[in-house]
Amino acid sequence: MPTPPRLRAVAVTALAVLLSLSAAGCGDEAKGDDEELTAQNPSWKKCEAPSESQGGGTAPSPLPDGDVWQCATMKAPLDWDEPEGATIPIALIRARSSGPEDQRIGSLVFNFGGPGGSGVRALPAFGADYAKLRTRYDLVSFDPRGVGRSSGVECQDDEELDEYFQQDGTPDDTAERAELLDSTKTFNSACEKNSGKILPHVRTTDAARDLDLIRQVLGDDKLHYFGISYGTELGGVYAHLFPDNVGRAVFDAVVDPTQTVEQGTLGQAEGFQLALDNYARDCVSKVEDCPVGDTEQDVENRISKLLDDLDTKPITGIFPRDLTQSAATTGIAQALYSQDFWPYLTAGLEQAYDGDGRLLMLLSDSMNGRSENGEYSNLAAAHVSINCADDKPRYTTEDVEAKLAEFRAASPVFGEWLAWSLLTCTDWAVAGAADHPDVRAPGSAPILVIGNTGDPATPYEGARRMAEELGAGVGVELTYKGQGHGAYGSGNACVQTAVDGYLLTGEVPKAGTVCQ
Repeated sequence: MPTPPRLRAVAVTALAVLLSLSAAGCGDEAKGDDEELTAQNPSWKKCEAPSESQGGGTAPSPLPDGDVWQCATMKAPLDWDEPEGATIPIALIRARSSGPEDQRIGSLVFNFGGPGGSGVRALPAFGADYAKLRTRYDLVSFDPRGVGRSSGVECQDDEELDEYFQQDGTPDDTAERAELLDSTKTFNSACEKNSGKILPHVRTTDAARDLDLIRQVLGDDKLHYFGISYGTELGGVYAHLFPDNVGRAVFDAVVDPTQTVEQGTLGQAEGFQLALDNYARDCVSKVEDCPVGDTEQDVENRISKLLDDLDTKPITGIFPRDLTQSAATTGIAQALYSQDFWPYLTAGLEQAYDGDGRLLMLLSDSMNGRSENGEYSNLAAAHVSINCADDKPRYTTEDVEAKLAEFRAASPVFGEWLAWSLLTCTDWAVAGAADHPDVRAPGSAPILVIGNTGDPATPYEGARRMAEELGAGVGVELTYKGQGHGAYGSGNACVQTAVDGYLLTGEVPKAGTVCQ
């Protein structure tokens, strides 16, 4: 079934024919110990083009000042409970600070979310947004374990993934429910068959321990950190495990650490519906006619009818694939991640109403990590693997059916689709760790926590709950009254001034600051 967008990142990269674990180095014969691991001196070299598992593309362009992006590989224990055992590679990328050496604070480590997104591929794509921060920091990111070149999880091949993402994600009868369960089981079994060694070791707690090793290998006394979307959950878990090692940290597009999978997914249904409402209101409020509806309700009614029609009669997509209901829903959701994408949603809907599904399918492919040549990164495989290793609950069709009415009420467009996504971890090979992450971090330095009132994927309320869970004097909440997933990347001057001020000078914004 289609991978749910739960906790998807700003840097949406794709899904997966991955490197085999043997090729990626998972569970190889290399051994490590604490002293050897922390004393590593990675060999930094000019970055090559991203691998297929990272999302493909060309090598990153030189930075504006002529410097090049540098890549390296660090080794980490496969099993942190056995640090002297087998090791795995962790792929790193950096841009050296552009400012004077005596003004350099250290490294600023980014995680752009997912889980499953390649930081090595994402950081150069967004590097221009952080040029001011680069004046005092080396900008650093990494492929978390199970992602890209860090022993990337491998599940299905490209053709199988094409079929997987065409699966009907909102079954209407017993036969369709059986097909959905079978598709999920086939995908999950492929993950176990092809990546069984790494699956028990891709929990967020493992990645947090990798983060602390990265800090030490980079030579920093404190971890200065910028986490986006799932990256806020990773940062919260790091702060819980290593509160004394937290430096200046920013969480943007904040995951609610208090919710179960069901609660979080229901919250996303509400969040995506809110974003769709805001899109429809914006479209019909313009001077020119809205080409996809006369009123807000008309816009949404036409979308609902399109999706209902596609359930039984797909339209032409990108040859040889048709645009199915699942693909169209995914494409619409992808376009709601940023207000900048709204014009593409309007154009895609116009085309679909005329029987042309190509643009909505391109948006769907972007969400799923499929490149134009038909190759997938391992985004979906890693996304499922990390979520299922983290999340303890396992749901049945009976559980979903009992909740359908509540999900439909939360979102007439996205509710049912998201409700059935609760089956993603059914029959997963590894038991989930907990109902929700522990992010309590007494003694940590202040962490700036930014919530966006119009965020579809990580609803605004999660920022307040993250700040509360981090603890008094640690979580400092800032509100951005905007649209889309995240705040800093919106270009809002108030948000950027607050974030830059904290990271560059250590000045903590006043708790409760509101930007709009």
